[in-house]
Amino acid sequence: MNHDGANWERDVIAKLASDALAEQKRGRRWGIVFKVLTFSYLFILLFVGLGWLGQGVSNETGEHTALVELNGVIAADSEANADDVNAGLKAAFEADGTQAVVLRINSPGGSPVQSAVINNEISRLRELHPDIPLYAVVEDICASGGYYVAVAADQIYVDRASIVGSIGVLMNGFGFTGTMDKLGVERRLLTAGASKGFLDPFSPLNAADQAHARSMLGEIHSQFIEAVRQGRGERLKETEEIFSGLMWTGEKSVELGLTDALGSVAYVAREVVQAEKIVNYSRRENLAERLVRRFGATFGNALVQGLRPGLQ
Repeated sequence: MNHDGANWERDVIAKLASDALAEQKRGRRWGIVFKVLTFSYLFILLFVGLGWLGQGVSNETGEHTALVELNGVIAADSEANADDVNAGLKAAFEADGTQAVVLRINSPGGSPVQSAVINNEISRLRELHPDIPLYAVVEDICASGGYYVAVAADQIYVDRASIVGSIGVLMNGFGFTGTMDKLGVERRLLTAGASKGFLDPFSPLNAADQAHARSMLGEIHSQFIEAVRQGRGERLKETEEIFSGLMWTGEKSVELGLTDALGSVAYVAREVVQAEKIVNYSRRENLAERLVRRFGATFGNALVQGLRPGLQ
């Protein structure tokens, strides 16, 4: 009996040990499952929070005022680039239920090319959708390229303290020839083409280069003025100062015909459009796109400069 009792005890101990091991394995498996689920949940939250999954606007919005934002310096590599702004405008005009489009502008200006591209797209979309008006609403500032964009709107609304205008073009830089002379530094610039060193900051200012630069600026300024006149029409009260590059407060800009009236986005949606519901169609780059754009551009520039040093 002692022998049988010992076997029974060993069997019980072995079974208990086997059950304990099985329980530990099940616990580890469930632990892994819970960790994976938790990690997946946090990862999804991270993606959504950072915008990696992109943005979308519900098709079931009903009648509404469509909003598109233009913020910051207008440039190809900035948030306020023509591709993104135009994509937002197109989506806003084409959306079911859009009663009007409001372009909210807070920009000191930037690239005349990017500004003109947005201006042209607004004109195109207004022709395609004649029943949908587009209103520009200025926040803090709408200057230079920002105003270039705004004049394509049916009407421009501002705050009393907004800054508006700067209808002009500039090209700036620095000259270091005096500093180089003091330091005893010699500039060695080799070019193929008499004007390849155009406005080189380390060389004395050339009268012919300066004249050519002024000619280009004048041409771009004329394009800007034409866009303003075409957009504002008889509402614009032209004076010698209007196209000088000066800026005015929003209240004064209304008097000058640069803008139309005082009003915010909410005011325009509620009182002008009479569709108080506002849906934002602005296209913003998500984190992944920004990384690709910035790192891709940096790598591309480095590659081009390394392979083609003569075309800088």
